[in-house]
Amino acid sequence: MGMSEQTSDESARKSRWWQWFSGSAEEDANEPGSDGAALGAREVTTREVWLPAKRRMISKIADFLIDHDLEVLPSTLTVAYECVTGGAPRLAQLILERTERGLPITLGWIEEQRGESTHDKNGEALAVLMGRLEDSLDEFNKTTSGARSATSEYSSALRQHVDDLEGVGRAGVVITELAALTRAMMERSIAIETELACSERRAQALQTSLEETRRLADMDHLTGLPNRRAFDHMLEREMRAAQEKGEALCVAFVDIDHFKRVNDTHGHSAGDRVLKFVGETLNRIADARCFVARHGGEEFAVIWRNHTVDKAWKKLDAAREEIAERRLINRANDTPFGKITFSGGIADVFAYADKSAALKAADEALYAAKQSGRNRILKAGEQPDPQEAKAA
Repeated sequence: MGMSEQTSDESARKSRWWQWFSGSAEEDANEPGSDGAALGAREVTTREVWLPAKRRMISKIADFLIDHDLEVLPSTLTVAYECVTGGAPRLAQLILERTERGLPITLGWIEEQRGESTHDKNGEALAVLMGRLEDSLDEFNKTTSGARSATSEYSSALRQHVDDLEGVGRAGVVITELAALTRAMMERSIAIETELACSERRAQALQTSLEETRRLADMDHLTGLPNRRAFDHMLEREMRAAQEKGEALCVAFVDIDHFKRVNDTHGHSAGDRVLKFVGETLNRIADARCFVARHGGEEFAVIWRNHTVDKAWKKLDAAREEIAERRLINRANDTPFGKITFSGGIADVFAYADKSAALKAADEALYAAKQSGRNRILKAGEQPDPQEAKAA
């Protein structure tokens, strides 16, 4: 096949993808029952109405699997159906972007994206519920504290009245009975005050448990680093703080090179060890001005406040060199992992119109680092050295 034919096939394939993801449907004039003149002479059956649509749907699902060289499995059929019908718009967009970058769509990658999507949705729902519960507990604490103070003051006032009434007990039986009634009210007020204090302590204990649950919900349990949701929240917070103080703010994406090869050769447990090792190394550069998170899969994200791009680049590149110089061994079989490296892209957040544009710039710099030979950190907008890329 000539170069022009390959280009034509690729263009046709991308064109089909754009049509599917935009929701357009081509009319198939060759489908049975599509001849309007023939059907006009008799009543159209339900089967004749739906059959062409079903065939088009099956054809699109088949094309999805063939284009991405995916096996026919229940999971891949489900993914293909969701992408074709618009049931998974986020996954469809990720597939489209990955395809345009010339990267393969593998079953492992799809499962990872679907897993992260489910985790994100569950995590967000949990965060919303915990937020509501925390607000209710705050209000409850304020109410019980106020009620307890009022009850305590009321009890003190009643005690004074009892003392006064008992001091003039000779005035008659009525005053004596009134004093007894007031004492009973005072004892009940004290009991209510005790119950309110107990409820307040329980609410505070529950609030502490909620804070711990929120911390765990924002943590990546493999590396111990904050997860993607925590990264998003921290970036919003750091942007506000940096803008208020007129400080610089940088963001970077880091991706382990050839990580799939590690998993395929040594297994996922060994791959987890590599992820933890990289996470621990990156976490050593974290401080009050630097925030490191696992963004998903083999990708990490870093935020620097009050750091120029050059200063942040030097710190991240030092971590890259430290990892590249290490030689890890698979303890299960004493087989060397080989050289573990990562690539990265870094951007000045305030050099762009908004947060999304800055993140996109860092991601594109990461992609450029991968394309130019890996094991390097590129600044957004920076062109890699052609000689260096060739040597890598």
